[in-house]
Amino acid sequence: MPADSAQLLPNAPEYTVSELSSDLKRTVEDAFGHVRVRGEISGFRGVHASGHCYFALKDDKAKIEAVIWRGSFGRMRFKPQEGLEVVATGKLTTYPGSSKYQIVIDALEPAGVGALMALMEERKKKLAAEGLFDEARKQLLPYLPEVIGVVTSPTGAVIRDILHRLADRFPRHVVVWPVRVQGEGSAEQIAAAINGFNALEDGGKIPKPDLLIVARGGGSLEDLWSFNEEIVVRAAAESMIPLISAVGHETDVTLIDYVSDKRAPTPTAAAEMAVPVRAELFAEIANYGRRAILCWQREQEHRRGALRGLARALPSAADVLAIPRQRLDAATAALPRALTANTQLHHRRFTRAAGGLTLNVLRAQVAQARQQVTTGGIRLAHCARAVTQQRRDRFQGLALRLRAARFASAQAHRAALIRDRERTQRLAERARRALSTLLQRQQARADHAGKLLSTLSYKSVLARGFALVRDEAGHALRNAAAIPPGMRLDLEFADGRVAAIADGDPATVPPRREPPKATAKPAAKRPAKPSDQGDLF
Repeated sequence: MPADSAQLLPNAPEYTVSELSSDLKRTVEDAFGHVRVRGEISGFRGVHASGHCYFALKDDKAKIEAVIWRGSFGRMRFKPQEGLEVVATGKLTTYPGSSKYQIVIDALEPAGVGALMALMEERKKKLAAEGLFDEARKQLLPYLPEVIGVVTSPTGAVIRDILHRLADRFPRHVVVWPVRVQGEGSAEQIAAAINGFNALEDGGKIPKPDLLIVARGGGSLEDLWSFNEEIVVRAAAESMIPLISAVGHETDVTLIDYVSDKRAPTPTAAAEMAVPVRAELFAEIANYGRRAILCWQREQEHRRGALRGLARALPSAADVLAIPRQRLDAATAALPRALTANTQLHHRRFTRAAGGLTLNVLRAQVAQARQQVTTGGIRLAHCARAVTQQRRDRFQGLALRLRAARFASAQAHRAALIRDRERTQRLAERARRALSTLLQRQQARADHAGKLLSTLSYKSVLARGFALVRDEAGHALRNAAAIPPGMRLDLEFADGRVAAIADGDPATVPPRREPPKATAKPAAKRPAKPSDQGDLF
């Protein structure tokens, strides 16, 4: 403030920065309160580690900072995204830490249907890029499911239409998971229902469905928006149970339709896709039965005729066994001669082999084997010397490499020791400085405590002319009534101690009270003290 302004306002109150910030905060909050602001989200980088969201709302001329607290963000059905035009409802306030005003958002909604369509297209492109809409991921629907799980509202007309259509076509066991199909928290309930059906165990108390139907009646884009949420689309994509989406009317399209295994235009059509018509199945089975019986009869007649023809072409058993019986008789007659000839042949072979096994032949074979052993020993020794020389050369090379490695390792350890020594010196210097500082602080505390002790000590009282009276045991005496005549006393002064004996003067010693029922006896007179004994009191 200029000097002339300070002279014009000599009595103006002085504010601290905190006080001025608090006054501005109250002024802004009281003047505006809750407001609705339309703008484009800018600077959104996702949820902070604390769970809060920080970004800005802007238009072509201005920008305002915005924050969403963690509790409000968890309750929001519509989540903020960078570049999206939204309508924010919240409380206008200030942030003293950086001297700026901001809006604390409690509710967030897109700015019109066009923004919802743009958000839906952007989300559709993102999920399609991840491959969630690929046809290869889709599963085949079971022809006749035993259990059908339905995710829908339990109070709407959708569940009644589905149950009525199933009862007309083919009654099946239906398990309904009741959820909210629009509004806050509906997307989380739908995703939890899909994941819950998939988490059921086979053969459990609640049967696991063979087919899922996610259904809802018609409505506006805002009413069907829960089925465009990313959490619902991902839950449908991760479902291991085949899933039929039946959301809205035939003209309504949501993102869950792209990721589901089959899309039905209406919930009633979904029930028709789920099961076939039982009467048609009965008629078709009866037709198949009749055709199977006719085919079996024709095949039996054909095989019976073929069997008769083959039976006529077969010869009799005697004709079939005549030739083998004749061969057996011939072989039986030739067997003794063949055995004799075979024995003689083996005897001749044995004789020829025995004639070659003489002593000279054995000696020649032994000599040949000895020569082979000697030659093998010479070759083995040569090979051993060659291998030894080769390994010696290899070990010498390894020794050189080891010596070089040891030298390099020693250099590295020496450098590490030098660094550790320098670090130890620095730490020692810091420790000395810290110890010196600590000793100074402790010395200051000890001096302060000593001064306080000397102030509170009774010796300071003795220095002002008072004396401390103790008995023979060293206990302090505080009342004159507690000192009988003739008692030895210890008097402590500021400069030393003095021993004394209490005087029996009745003026200073209070009379002793006798018990109420005892007879008072005259007390014997105590001998008078010498006149040179002074009165201490």
